[in-house]
Amino acid sequence: MIFKEKQKSQPISKRQVMEAFKKVRSNKGGSGVDDLSIREVQSRPIKYLYPVWNRLASGSYFPKPVREVEIPKTDGRIRKLGIPTVQDRTAQMVIREELEQIVDKQFSKNSFGYRPGKSSHHAIKQCRKNCMEMDWAIDLDIKSFFDDIDHTLMLQALGHFTKKKHIHLYVKRWLEASVQKKDGTIHPRIKGTPQGGVISPLLANIFLHIVFDSWIETHHPEVKFERYADDIIIHCDNFKQALRTLEAVKARLFQCKLEIKSGKSNIVYCKRNQKKHPPFKVHYVTFDFLGFTFKPRMVKGYFGNFHLGFTPSISRTSQKRINQTLFKMKLHRMVHLRLLDLAGIVADKVRGWIHYYGKVRMSELHYVFRFLNKRLAKWVRNKYRRFRRKHWFAAYKWLQETAKQYPNMFVHWQYGFTP
Repeated sequence: MIFKEKQKSQPISKRQVMEAFKKVRSNKGGSGVDDLSIREVQSRPIKYLYPVWNRLASGSYFPKPVREVEIPKTDGRIRKLGIPTVQDRTAQMVIREELEQIVDKQFSKNSFGYRPGKSSHHAIKQCRKNCMEMDWAIDLDIKSFFDDIDHTLMLQALGHFTKKKHIHLYVKRWLEASVQKKDGTIHPRIKGTPQGGVISPLLANIFLHIVFDSWIETHHPEVKFERYADDIIIHCDNFKQALRTLEAVKARLFQCKLEIKSGKSNIVYCKRNQKKHPPFKVHYVTFDFLGFTFKPRMVKGYFGNFHLGFTPSISRTSQKRINQTLFKMKLHRMVHLRLLDLAGIVADKVRGWIHYYGKVRMSELHYVFRFLNKRLAKWVRNKYRRFRRKHWFAAYKWLQETAKQYPNMFVHWQYGFTP
């Protein structure tokens, strides 16, 4: 594809736009308010991508309203996501790629969210190490972080990293882009950055780097922390230090027009083998971080001896969410398919769960896959008439024999989670 390139006021090339669209395409995602799909944009790049480059490079680009989508959370509340159009996502990716080259090398080593070369597993590993070294942890939860970011403070934080005018110009326009509600009405946005936007995670990292990371490293160098987007764990040596740090963080967030979610931010005692225990009753001895629960468990040492450690494993909330996903798939009703077909249907999901949650204490996944095996046994009972009048365990027994003959049929069977 060839774009005619003329002298433009903003330093954005056609190659940047095309490379950005390739990344947007690989991320997939739905259409925005214009109902324009990625496939349509790909089929007619001159019509849809040329205007993106032309307007970005000339400074005349303005985003369309963001389509609001409501996603139910595990606690019954609603998370509101903002879905920009494919063209707007491409434009955001152009600026994000340029901005990320500037800011990422300046971020704290304790920031892990949405960064190249870092993942949630790195955050979990560091959190486990710090829990074993320090006695107390602050489980910090910021209330409605993405929805409450102040636009003026956001642009000031961006100014600490770059003074490039075209970046500030377009970031300001994306922050102020209006929102199309579910009923079709358009509402202006006066604060926050929509979750679902391509550039939103990077803006969140920029904002929290100034608000939290660099501040706590400067004013409280005695503590350690991990941050993944707005999920933060702070580690302290003693309870008094944890109290002082929590109050200081509350004051800092209030100063930056944010607040801690009431009842969600706790001081947790990281109980493990040690001579001194706190002289008072501890209210919290567990916390959840990135889908894992950290709590006291018996762990095996280097020399084969067991001791009490403070380690992570898949959280009960994550287990319930996975079970709800399996329940909604209605596998037991797919009696027109073979067992091998069911294995193909669930393979990608099961593989993803094992690769994410199985990094630490894979044995804790038995609860999830026991539920899956029971769903398969129910399919056996519905599929074969001879099992319908028998006890359900007869179908489960048949599934056990099948697993012995074909241990590699299902992904979780390959890891030992057989019926």
